[in-house]
Amino acid sequence: MNPLPSPPKLAPIEIGPLRIDCPVILAPMTGVTDLPFRKLVRRFGSGLNVTEMIASPAMIRETRQSLQKAAWDPVEEPVSLQLAGCSPREMAEAAKLNADRGAAIIDINMGCPVKKVVNGEAGSALMRDLPLAASLIEATVKAVDVPVTVKMRMGWCHDSLNAPELAHIAEDLGAKMITVHGRTRNQMYKGEADWAFVRKVKEAVSLPVIVNGDICTLADMAKALELSGADGAMIGRGAYGKPWLLGQAMHWLQQGTEIAAPDLAAQFDLVLEHYDAMLEHYGTVTGVKMARKHLGWYTKGLPGSAEFRNRVNFIDDADAVVRTLLEYYQPLIAAPQPQLQAA
Repeated sequence: MNPLPSPPKLAPIEIGPLRIDCPVILAPMTGVTDLPFRKLVRRFGSGLNVTEMIASPAMIRETRQSLQKAAWDPVEEPVSLQLAGCSPREMAEAAKLNADRGAAIIDINMGCPVKKVVNGEAGSALMRDLPLAASLIEATVKAVDVPVTVKMRMGWCHDSLNAPELAHIAEDLGAKMITVHGRTRNQMYKGEADWAFVRKVKEAVSLPVIVNGDICTLADMAKALELSGADGAMIGRGAYGKPWLLGQAMHWLQQGTEIAAPDLAAQFDLVLEHYDAMLEHYGTVTGVKMARKHLGWYTKGLPGSAEFRNRVNFIDDADAVVRTLLEYYQPLIAAPQPQLQAA
């Protein structure tokens, strides 16, 4: 493994009146960055947490699911709450509702590539309609007293890489930070993120610009920051099964040294804690199902993990899942452990 370079000297960023001392940000990921996961991430360290994406019409109706997604713990504050939508009126109303509840930042999603979002003219579909995107930003900024930020992709496709233009529009309308995932909508999550492209967005605005996409290790983050010239990094899928990754990244940026992941025994305790928190948050029936992907990510790369997943993914009884976890982890913990590497 090649040694890491010296970390870049990232300055604190200001998002309106808020100051983020170490700009390592947890990405919004539907079905992943819920309250139980975000609390674990914050414990290890994160500069800012962003909630799961919430559809603005559902937020206005205060559906059970939208309220669940909008919940946060005081330990996370300040919290950025992400909204998606295509109606300026609804976006503004949903933003005000959450600002009044204490959200410190409202983030507008203009990057989600998922078909059902895009078909509703929300998410990255807005990159095909910059006048509508501008109307959403303007309405949201006018509706709230807290900072509004925008998350986007490079563009809809490689024939329309308009993120610099959209970022400039957002800045003129009062947005306070831009995050860019280095892919087009048409790429979905295929190929590799183009971190160098993000530099074009950085050069188009004077706002803080955050680079996102494919940042799964500290080496990835070092390269992403170098190529993009960004003011900070947002980590998404890289944190699957590694809620400690953002804390490792912050330590490296602040101290210049790497810290190892928790040992296997500590990871097992964390898995059990996370599992219990999910049952409490979602209820037992839904919690067992929602936890399966996390159990798969935590065990990925461990001996016998494929067989473990094939078993646990078909268990509906909450106590039986715990027994299966004990049966899987305890022999691994008892065995001589190779030293766990830093991220």
